[in-house]
Amino acid sequence: MADVMQEPLSEELSNVTVGTPTVIVDDLHIVYKVYGAANKKGNAANALSRIVRRQGRPEMKEVHAVRGVSFVANHGEAIGIIGRNGSGKSTLLRAIAGLLPAHKGAVYTNGQPSLLGVNAALMKELTGERNIVLGCYAMGMSPTETREKYDEIVDFSGIGDFIQFPMSTYSSGMGARLRFAISSAKTHDVLLIDEALATGDREFKKKSKDRIMQMRESAGTVFLVAHNLDVIEETCNRVIWLHKGKIKMEGDPQEVLGAYNRV
Repeated sequence: MADVMQEPLSEELSNVTVGTPTVIVDDLHIVYKVYGAANKKGNAANALSRIVRRQGRPEMKEVHAVRGVSFVANHGEAIGIIGRNGSGKSTLLRAIAGLLPAHKGAVYTNGQPSLLGVNAALMKELTGERNIVLGCYAMGMSPTETREKYDEIVDFSGIGDFIQFPMSTYSSGMGARLRFAISSAKTHDVLLIDEALATGDREFKKKSKDRIMQMRESAGTVFLVAHNLDVIEETCNRVIWLHKGKIKMEGDPQEVLGAYNRV
């Protein structure tokens, strides 16, 4: 079994220039092992029947979430990933981030991928203020850099006085805005964004798209998963369409989105 590899592509790529490959996905397969009855629906009646008959867990089966995906992402690109629910979009992002092992194939990266930067670090019990500090530290920022970025993060998130309250009191949209504000405060080699722009008002979505454009110019590579195709078209310069774990189409946003909308 091949694992996802978080290591430089080569010594020659240490000095990154525009167009330099930052992520290579090579014949990637991701397989989940889950419990589920092979020939029966997983409903309450079947579960109750198993309990009454004193049966254990349903048999384990494999879900082939990503099937032979290959592509190269370059420095300065913003790549949109589209597809129906269950097509493998979020699984692919987690594999690029190094959070899922490859069943077959590999992911090679030049730089450290960050899945919306700080998701794992933020704590709902802490205030927004404390989470900003925690998130910045988790991304490797110094205390001085954190202080310099603090006001910018608060202003960008647009959550106002709620910054003083625990994140457990935030709506899902407020939490998403704060996470995006923190994660985008630092230049990332590879930034992976999963539905972060699905929440928020029109003004925040515009600010987010502008921020992504800035990151493209000054950073490495941005991957964006979003069901809002307008966001993909306006933000990305390339689109990958996943269908049942495979790449169905890849290329210019207008061409790929046009084909996707005709299905």
